[in-house]
Amino acid sequence: MNIKTLLKLATGATAGVVMAISTIPASAGTMRLGMTTWVGYGPMFLARDKGFFKENGLDVELRIIEDAAIYMAAVAAGELDGNASTLDEIMKYRSPEFCFKAVAALDDSHGGDGVLVREDVKSLKDLKGKQVGMNEGSVSQFWFNILLTREGMTEKDLEITNMTADDAAAAFIAGQIPAAVTWEPHLSLVRTKKQGKVLIDSAETPGLIVDVVDLTCDYIKNNPKDVEAFNKGLFKAVEFIKTNPDEAYAIMAKGVGGYLEKPEDFAEAAKGVRFYDQARNIEFFGTPDKGEAKDLMAMGNKIWGGFQKMKMDIGYNDLIDTSFLNVK
Repeated sequence: MNIKTLLKLATGATAGVVMAISTIPASAGTMRLGMTTWVGYGPMFLARDKGFFKENGLDVELRIIEDAAIYMAAVAAGELDGNASTLDEIMKYRSPEFCFKAVAALDDSHGGDGVLVREDVKSLKDLKGKQVGMNEGSVSQFWFNILLTREGMTEKDLEITNMTADDAAAAFIAGQIPAAVTWEPHLSLVRTKKQGKVLIDSAETPGLIVDVVDLTCDYIKNNPKDVEAFNKGLFKAVEFIKTNPDEAYAIMAKGVGGYLEKPEDFAEAAKGVRFYDQARNIEFFGTPDKGEAKDLMAMGNKIWGGFQKMKMDIGYNDLIDTSFLNVK
């Protein structure tokens, strides 16, 4: 996919954001990453603000960009070196012309995503023929389709209404739709106010919604020491969270900001994710022949391919680089 194609995914405002990003020059020993506001990206801010990247000779610029089309366009234009996103999300942008690979895994959703339903619904099969609010083209659709497949169902069995995860939750709580696929803090709100229930959440499907850091193939080739420094800093940050959670949450909340700017809110949101340390990274990525990443990519090819969202059929080596996982 070329940059013109990517930019067509965005609005005129998107192009403006990319142009604004381009005014910030990169320097030697610098990595520029884009991402949305998400609790799972906290360890990168922790590593930056504790100096874990810097002690290995790397400056990491972390830029919040609340739209995948925007930050992927910026990467394609060379204004960012990579981004943080879910593995299934980046699969939709990979093409022979737009080469990038995941070099580290950050977290997986461990209860942070879920399906809201009314009290009388006992299983997904009870939703047949009913309206479900969901953000089409997002990780919510990807995850929900895995759930449907396990029940022998497809979206054709339902009435899908395309809306953002936030709008889907609001419509459900207002009684406008009988079911919604959404994420925190909406799941906790429904549980607390007893305005329905969470039929299933991602704690029951570990390893399906996984966030990774991907970098362009040119950046990896030209800056291997910087990629190594990034992973060293990231893994150190995850270990710091284990031993100093209160300090870590305060630093990460300030760095990520947005709706997570309060340490107590960040700590609560962190209950819905599992941060990936070095050992978990090695376990998740496995090998080209066997492992969770390979299986997850197979599902991505099948699901997104079925919705004509893929630019190519992606093999393990097209999207994964494990060269930097065994850093010390």
